[in-house]
Amino acid sequence: MQEMFEQGYHKIFEKGSLDFEALALDIFQYQRKNNAVYGAYVEALGVDPSRVERLEAIPFLPIRFFKTHAVKTGDFEPEVVFESSGTTGMVNSRHLVKDLSLYKESFTRAFDLFYGPVSDYCILGLLPSYLERGNSSLVLMVDELIRRSGHAQSGFYLDEYAKLAGLLKELEARQQKTLLIGVSFALLDFAEQYRFPLKHTIIMETGGMKGRRKELIRAELHAILQQAFSVNNIHSEYGMTELLSQAYSKGAGIYHCPPWMKVLLRDDEDPLHVLRSGAGIVNVIDLANIHSCSFIATDDAGKVYEDGSFEVLGRVDGSDMRGCSLLVV
Repeated sequence: MQEMFEQGYHKIFEKGSLDFEALALDIFQYQRKNNAVYGAYVEALGVDPSRVERLEAIPFLPIRFFKTHAVKTGDFEPEVVFESSGTTGMVNSRHLVKDLSLYKESFTRAFDLFYGPVSDYCILGLLPSYLERGNSSLVLMVDELIRRSGHAQSGFYLDEYAKLAGLLKELEARQQKTLLIGVSFALLDFAEQYRFPLKHTIIMETGGMKGRRKELIRAELHAILQQAFSVNNIHSEYGMTELLSQAYSKGAGIYHCPPWMKVLLRDDEDPLHVLRSGAGIVNVIDLANIHSCSFIATDDAGKVYEDGSFEVLGRVDGSDMRGCSLLVV
């Protein structure tokens, strides 16, 4: 088993070969033995590993541990360290990534699954505050999508709203499939200055209002963008520094996970009571996070539906605001 996790972990992305629950249970046993932080947490809970036989029995590591501990499975020097966005004075989460190719394979396969080949798109990134940092997993993802798109006009745009508006109109005239992916505050700034219909462009928000503008609920944000650009739906990405996978919404804030990711819920009153559907606090299983921790207890309130899709309803009271999850309550 250990050899598979250390050498054959890319197999989690292979179509038709993934028994999610069985692999998640194997990864739990692997990580609790080889991840000092997670193993100590499991032991502190008094969990008997031999009795963990279903997803709901797996302990989920509170996400705040990434602020205070080096959460890693095995002994390695990280290829890259991702850090969460944060306002001045906040302690940022740090994700020690052993193998960057695993992250790249995760997000490129997920994009292809939900949207088709990235080479079909012109990718326009509107991530001004994130580009100011050199350790953003979101910037790396968009940068790689831009590179793989192969489109001459794919690229990042900071405060070049006039240039961006002109390019979008040009791409629309050519009926070029386009993805405009941006943080919420930047998309709102752009929508306040330019309003024109987009028929061939997907607008995708990644959250991120933190300290830049008054917080909006997601429905308000989407309504403003829909009206400004005459689109039926605003797409959303749900990801975070501590994970290597993302879920996507094609509208109405309903997210779907790739096959190697799953969202469960925990009871607000009893965090060890885990549910597969209903309402509660979001727990994420990310099988791609093999070298860190695949079982993360987030601070997001949410709903999970019978088909595995989910909504993010807001932040748990008292939790830090995060860049990649819009505050919606």
